[in-house]
Amino acid sequence: MPELPEVEVNRKGLDKLVKGKKIKNITVFWKRMVVQFEENPSVLQPLIDETILSVDRRGKYLLFRFSDSYLVSHLRMEGKYFYFPEEEVPLTKDKHTHVIIEFHDKSQLHYNDVRKFGRMEYVPKYLIEAFFAERKIGPEPTEAEFHLEDFKDQLEKSKQPIKTALLSQKIVTGLGNIYVDEVLFEAQIHPQTAGSQLSDKQINTLYHAIINIMSKAVELGGSTIRSYRNTVGEAGRYQNELKVYGKTGEPCVRCQTPIEKIRVAQRGTHFCPVCQRL
Repeated sequence: MPELPEVEVNRKGLDKLVKGKKIKNITVFWKRMVVQFEENPSVLQPLIDETILSVDRRGKYLLFRFSDSYLVSHLRMEGKYFYFPEEEVPLTKDKHTHVIIEFHDKSQLHYNDVRKFGRMEYVPKYLIEAFFAERKIGPEPTEAEFHLEDFKDQLEKSKQPIKTALLSQKIVTGLGNIYVDEVLFEAQIHPQTAGSQLSDKQINTLYHAIINIMSKAVELGGSTIRSYRNTVGEAGRYQNELKVYGKTGEPCVRCQTPIEKIRVAQRGTHFCPVCQRL
């Protein structure tokens, strides 16, 4: 699943490729891909002849910004965008392409999703803050937006396992299964430890691990796990930095103890049983 670093790299690529392009037509082949499309097939009509001003991001959401609205896109498990200039537009669409955006310059943007879990939603500009408030999306994992004292206050009230709390997106946004495992290993915290049981020192270490690891993952283009590629077809490089995710049975880089895998919050969870004691 693309997490914040992968989504951010896609955002940068899309912004370079489609910023300033005017939409001529949008074809939806899988109705459920677009929220409210089944009830209202013209829900995306307001975007026709509109120009993409920028491609932004909030957490794991991509936001195609227009003058008075947004097209909000969540890639979920395996969503991908492919851009084709006029001379490279395929004669027939891929079977996993479910939305095609045609531009006036005859280039196209295809949304491809093998598992059909991704979603798009038309959101008027005046409702965009409410859109994310309803979903309780937390701050971005940067020093500018993610504050240590707020982080401490929220964890002190949390009886959830720390992995569950971080996956919720409410305390801080953008971390999925891969990066939660990695930041907890960096902070030497067992994934089943309740947030309220963490010491101030542990919370401080975890806070900085989140900021540092997410920043480095963005810099390296995210992690290439299974089918992930960014918008311009490049593989990420952060998978070469992973310490525990996908390393079951391999020696811990700190203590050489074999990495173990359990399930937390119904997700496969990797950790060192010695460095991350419960």
